[in-house]
Amino acid sequence: MSDAPSEKPKRRPRYHGTHPRQFHEKYKELNPQRYSDDVAKILASGKTPAGMHRSIMVQEILEVLAPKPGEIAVDATLGYGGHSAELLKAVLPGGKLIALDIDPLELPKTEARLRGMSFPPESLLIRRSNFAGLAKVLTAEGIPAADVILADLGLSSMQIDDPTRGFTFKRPGPLDLRMNPQRGQPASTFLQSLKAPELAQLLEANADEPYAQVLARAIVEHQQRTPIATTTQLADLVTNTLRAQPNAHGKQDFDLSVRRVFQALRIAVNDEFGALDTFLRLLPNCLKPGGRVAILTFHSGEDRRVKQAFKDGARAGSYSSIADEVIRPSSSELRDNPRSGPAKLRWAVRS
Repeated sequence: MSDAPSEKPKRRPRYHGTHPRQFHEKYKELNPQRYSDDVAKILASGKTPAGMHRSIMVQEILEVLAPKPGEIAVDATLGYGGHSAELLKAVLPGGKLIALDIDPLELPKTEARLRGMSFPPESLLIRRSNFAGLAKVLTAEGIPAADVILADLGLSSMQIDDPTRGFTFKRPGPLDLRMNPQRGQPASTFLQSLKAPELAQLLEANADEPYAQVLARAIVEHQQRTPIATTTQLADLVTNTLRAQPNAHGKQDFDLSVRRVFQALRIAVNDEFGALDTFLRLLPNCLKPGGRVAILTFHSGEDRRVKQAFKDGARAGSYSSIADEVIRPSSSELRDNPRSGPAKLRWAVRS
């Protein structure tokens, strides 16, 4: 028998109070199966638990897509899998769901959740791909076209809440902003390559930022002295710059500009508009005749592109009908999930 002392089991990190501040401390939220009561309380308060995502406008999407048993559905932006689960339920028995996502960190977690829901294994096909690659995925799988396609262009809450991903300015973290952190360059590196006029144009084009010129000059000047490496460094710089502007009024204006700066950089780092333009151009060929598509957008740059593509498609005869107006979240959803506020839903039907 060995006289070596046995290792003591490691204690779980203490849950600091009822509202822990650090993402990694929120183990009750990050383990919803074990702490379901705590998660239920957070959901009931209108907040999203850490590591989770509340799917937006689920009923409205199901109404416009009208998925039926036996059909082929596509969720081009898998995320947390909430929309995918509902689509898959609707096309069973006999149907199939193809789900795409580019995020290598969240995709395996979501696949494990969906596989644990007792769906027939052959009914769910998950591929790591940007939604712009949908046509290639369908061809590779020998699927000529789909009956219904959904694209939710918003960020998932799991990405926003994790400070190590760099999407939030509310907690310090690396200024990254990449959907796939294994490819491309982080926002901190991208910023170093920009001159003030280029950055100003980017802030205007990607986020309609009214202080684009002022902020671009301040950011580039700061970069020349000290490279901006973290989310809070950039957020503080934007806020401090706007405090000196006579037309900027208080924290609300400051926070809006910070959000727009982060949005503009995220779009550029991930080439989101380029991916969306490719997806919209190839979209009609991915749908069967009579097939339906629904797209959720979260800012004006996305919505303008979707609206114009659907109009152009209707004129060209690719779509037999398109949404006349955007569909917005209901008042009850806005109350229960404030993150749904910017969402706009548009749909089209293939000729």
